[in-house]
Amino acid sequence: MKAQLILENGMVFEGKAFGYLKETIGEVVFNTGMTGYQEILTDPSYYGQMVVMTYPLVGNYGINLEDMESYKAHVRAFIVRERSDYPNNFRCELTLDGYLKSQKIIGLEGIDTRALTKVIREHGTMRAIIAVRELTPSQIKLKIDAFNNQMAVSEVTTKEKYEIKGKKIHVAVIDCGIKQNILRSLEARGCKLTVFPASATAEEILSVNPDGVFLSNGPADPKDVPEVVEAVKQIVGKKPITAICLGHQLLSLALGGDTMKLKFGHHGCNHPVKDFITNRVYITSQNHNYVVETIPAGARITHTNLNDQTVEGMYFEDLNIYSVQFHPEAAPGPTDTAHIFDEFIKVMQGGKL
Repeated sequence: MKAQLILENGMVFEGKAFGYLKETIGEVVFNTGMTGYQEILTDPSYYGQMVVMTYPLVGNYGINLEDMESYKAHVRAFIVRERSDYPNNFRCELTLDGYLKSQKIIGLEGIDTRALTKVIREHGTMRAIIAVRELTPSQIKLKIDAFNNQMAVSEVTTKEKYEIKGKKIHVAVIDCGIKQNILRSLEARGCKLTVFPASATAEEILSVNPDGVFLSNGPADPKDVPEVVEAVKQIVGKKPITAICLGHQLLSLALGGDTMKLKFGHHGCNHPVKDFITNRVYITSQNHNYVVETIPAGARITHTNLNDQTVEGMYFEDLNIYSVQFHPEAAPGPTDTAHIFDEFIKVMQGGKL
């Protein structure tokens, strides 16, 4: 079936729809990963977004049920140059087309993803609609203007508190859309985890008397979840805090810093970051549209993005707070920075970097 990607600036890309054939609206971002499309599809941080893969052939190793990063796919649409109809991998259980159908997500193929990526780089992230029928200009404008992603965190957070057993340090996790590999990385290090919804109050979190608190990744603008910022303010100084991605931004707001939206974000598995603790450069997995713009007082910058010099890590020695913007759990991406979880645990146990 023919379909059109219509950007809010009026540009139109024509292609062929696959997956679940239904019109959708979202924010278009591009991802530079060569593999890992399954993890990307199921990453809650992509809630409300249409993901464009810059690698031209997608779906060639299929889908398996073991590598999901959450219980369902969260993207609004999946845009590729060419999808593979005949995946070849011993772990393959589903085709990309079949998986998108099951998740009621539309795919778009056959467009020039290289040209689309250049448009996003030049004009910035934009809202868009994938249409499977002819729409009038007024219909397009009305539909695109009606889209917003402000409630994203409430849509992807856990609805109820739950526990993951462990024999070592007890970590209270604030779930703003957490990836499963973050939980697996902490569980593999023996941590006992109590996972709270993003709506949990500081009183509820502190009532389990954790050794430390962890703020997770998640979608959209950190300023859209002031309740989490307020809870973090009340926890600061009472318990050690660590964080990844959105959690890093929320920490900044809670401590008096500020955040801003990037022109087209960082999405992919090949972003170089300078680590000032080890004095090394690591290739990292990243997925965010917002970054810390104003550093909170007392912060020591631990990591910097070498592409645009944005802040990728902060440490507050007196408060036992440590956060990073990138994803040390990878999934997808390189595992170069997996040691960050050991550093998190060290900080939550009262140690120093």
